Amino acid sequence: MSLNQDHDIQSASPRSSIDVARELGPVFQRRAEQATDEDCFVAENYEDLKSSGLVEAGVPTELGGRGAEVDELAEMLRVLAYHCGSTALAFSMHTHQVAITAWRWRHQKVTAVENLLTRIAQERIFLLSSGGSDWVGGSGKAEKVDGGYKITARKVFSSGSPAGTLMMTGAVLQQECEPPMVLHFGVPMSSPQVKILDTWRVLGMRSTGSNDVMIDGYVVPESAVSARRKAGEWDPLFQTIATIALPLIYSVYVGVAESARDIALLLARRKELDHNVIQLAGRMDTELAGARMARQTMLAAVRLNKPSAETVNQVVIGRHLVARHAIAAVELAMELAGGAGFYRAAGLERRFRDIQAARYHPLQPGAQARYTGAMALGLPVDEIY
Repeated sequence: MSLNQDHDIQSASPRSSIDVARELGPVFQRRAEQATDEDCFVAENYEDLKSSGLVEAGVPTELGGRGAEVDELAEMLRVLAYHCGSTALAFSMHTHQVAITAWRWRHQKVTAVENLLTRIAQERIFLLSSGGSDWVGGSGKAEKVDGGYKITARKVFSSGSPAGTLMMTGAVLQQECEPPMVLHFGVPMSSPQVKILDTWRVLGMRSTGSNDVMIDGYVVPESAVSARRKAGEWDPLFQTIATIALPLIYSVYVGVAESARDIALLLARRKELDHNVIQLAGRMDTELAGARMARQTMLAAVRLNKPSAETVNQVVIGRHLVARHAIAAVELAMELAGGAGFYRAAGLERRFRDIQAARYHPLQPGAQARYTGAMALGLPVDEIY
């Protein structure tokens, strides 16, 4: 049963997106606890995200959306993740693309994105991203044909793929005597040249539907190419993407860690509170505080409204620290809970598995250390990603 049948959650409500997330969250948690197959996509939750108006949360009010800024969106995702990590992580991939597009419309006066933002608000469509497939280096092949480009690509980690309407992606165009260029464009998931491959069998975040998506022969019209950039090199577009996207994605992992902490404390209170238990609780809360503080530094970089190599550095340092401290907090939660936390019914082992995904988003530790080190030494960072 859809939540919309049980509760009156309409997009016209004056409540914030955070308030709506607080109402949706417990319902999502019950569904996660009752799921008989965690590999199944959270389709019912996505229907509730749509009917509640959270799909258009980041669209400016002038274009029909809820007008939520990045701080509100981050808190919305943190709240959702507290209850269901898979729903929040998959939805963060839609949310960050809406936020980036809205930021470009508002701060860079990019009017070409108005149609997409309006469509999100009016039709409540879901955007897909392909994670690491479309990072700075780009992936896939674009071949020049009459009127456009034929695309051949396999895009991995396409979270929310079963519900996606439009994949915001790119491909590399290699022309003779020219450096490889990445073309950015949208691909309708309804195209016969697009196929979702059932590949998502993983340790954690099992219900995100982050399948591989195969694009085989789809032709992007010349007019539909929204941006071009050199492959394997940072440029202003990607500085904007990294600065805005990563704080939203990593808000999910803070929410997962907070949930694990609360479960562990509940279980710990059922046994003797000796010195070891008390110490574990203190260490857990210290690690969680580190994750929360790092998240705030990431969001502070967004509030500068000046994406740059410097804001990317601030954000990727924060991303590294959120991951490190959130994973450590959940590990300590498992230890604090003891054997009771090993049972699925407690819900802690699912949070433990879900938090492991924090390791894999860019920039991963090696690349982040090189980027930050180069910044500290005054060296170029254009090709460190």
